[in-house]
This record gives sequence, structure tokens and C-alpha cells, in this order.
Amino acid sequence: MKKLLAITVICLLVIGMLAGCGSQETAKKTTQMILATGGTAGTYYPLGGAMAQIFNTKVPNVNVTAQSTGASVENLRLVNKKEAELAIVQNDMMDYAYNGKEAFKEKLPNIRGIAVLYPEIIQVVVGADSGINSIADFKGKRIGVGAPGSGTEANTRQLLDVYGLDYKVMNPHYLSFAECADRFKDKQIDGFIFTAGIPNSAVQEIASQHSIKLVSIPDDMIAKLVQKYPFLTAVTIPANTYKGQTEPVKTVAVQATLIVNPDVKEDIVYNITKALFENQADLAKAHAKGKELSLEKAVKGMSIPLHPGAAKYYKEKGIIK
Repeated sequence: MKKLLAITVICLLVIGMLAGCGSQETAKKTTQMILATGGTAGTYYPLGGAMAQIFNTKVPNVNVTAQSTGASVENLRLVNKKEAELAIVQNDMMDYAYNGKEAFKEKLPNIRGIAVLYPEIIQVVVGADSGINSIADFKGKRIGVGAPGSGTEANTRQLLDVYGLDYKVMNPHYLSFAECADRFKDKQIDGFIFTAGIPNSAVQEIASQHSIKLVSIPDDMIAKLVQKYPFLTAVTIPANTYKGQTEPVKTVAVQATLIVNPDVKEDIVYNITKALFENQADLAKAHAKGKELSLEKAVKGMSIPLHPGAAKYYKEKGIIK
């Protein structure tokens, strides 16, 4: 009887050890991933957090952490260097990075596309009493042009270019979204440019306390922008998007895009892509930009190669051949 008891105890110990090893092995299989986003006052950070939550609950053995960053330019470099596995970036900066243009002196080859998420609208916000009614009126004005090397700063130069202007004729302030908002409130700048989804929470807050005006771009200038910078598209900000903005505003947009390092396994990227589109309702509840996600538009504006995992999902859905 004692011998039988001893054997039973040993068996239970062995089973327990094996179970412990199994649980450790399962833990080891969990892939830790960083999703690089943007500043806390922008759209990328809260949207990235909502996306990470979906990936963590819907994709097996994956743990994604949304991380605040300097946005597009920094994100592209982080993914290229494997310091982040995933990132949200502007498609114009993505194109520049892959081809080694603008802020990128060398090509960044280690980036792959997953999906186009939503249009990011270039918004020009000025004080109602600033005397600025056109980008041509920037001469001599204090304008927040975006953080150094950011996508917004590149977009600012694109706008100035078609108007035949440069920073020499104005007083540029290289500021993040949050810094622009603070300086504008303190009347240290006359206006600022930023690229983000609408409505933007920082601008909503400003408009609730200050009289603002959104500068519209005329059709002929939009045509010049789109012709010279084909990643830009014409868009209209609907009336009443912000307090005091009673008329629609014409401008241009780039596309917010989800990218990944090519070394991430195909099955993981496939499951991430699938989770993104098949849980859109949950994403939309968590963040308004989730409503704009479209499977039909998922690869429009994608100028870099798709990751094989994403391509596999789109082939199954008939989006690509």
C-alpha cells in the first residue's frame, strides 16, 4: 500500500512538473510587440491603444503594447531597426522612407505594409483675428509648422512650395501638436498646421476657449498639390467639425497606414490583419477613426510592398490577386 502511495505521489509530481514546463513553454511562445504611435495629443496614440487591445484579445500568443513616439518619421526608423514591430505612419513619409527621400538620407528597406487605416487631413488653424485668410498670408506670421522632421513639417513645406513660399518669409515654430496648442492658447503663435484625423481633440479644446478659423485651400492650388505630390488627395472638412467653423473647408490629405517589420512571422501578421478588419465594430466603439477603416481601401495609397501575411488575407478576401 505504501509502495502504491509512493508511486502515486511521484506520478503526481511528474505530472505537475510537466504541466509547469508546458505553461512556461506557452509563455515563451507569446510574441511581445511594440506598436509605435505618436504624441498623446494626436490621433495615433489613442487609436493605437484601441488596436493593441483588439490584437491582444483576438490574436493568439501575441502581446502588443502601444507606445507614444514622435510619430511618422521616428516610427519608420524604429520599425526599420526592429526597435518596434508595428507602427502607424503617414503614407507620404512611408514612401519617402522606403525610397530614401526628404528626411531620409538613406533608404529604409525593412518596412512592409499591413493596411491603410484612414485619411489624415492637413489642417491649417489660425486665430480668427490673425489676418490670415490664405497660406499666402503666412508672410511675417508666427506659424507652428510641426515637430522637426515630422510628417506635418513635410506637409507644411509641400503647402508652402505650391504658393512659392518658404520659411524665410515667415517665423516658423517647430512644435508638436501639444506644443502648438499651448503656444496658440498663450498667443505666442498666430496659427499652426497639423496633419491628423478629424475632429482632432486638441483643436476641439482650443475652439471651445478661443475663436479660431480654418484656412481653406482653393481648387487651383489643390490641383497643383495633387499633381506634384500624388500621395495627396483632395478632401473637404465638413462645416461644424469644430466650434465656430460654419463653412466647409477645402484641403488635402495623406493616409494613416499600419506598417510592420518584415521579420515578423507571416501567421502573426495574417492574424493581426484579420483581427483588424473582422473586429472593426469594436475598434469603432473604442475610437471614432475605426469607423473609417475600409477593407476595399486597405491597399489604396500603399506604395511599399505588403507583408506576406497581410497579402494572404487580402487574397482570401479578393482585394488583391
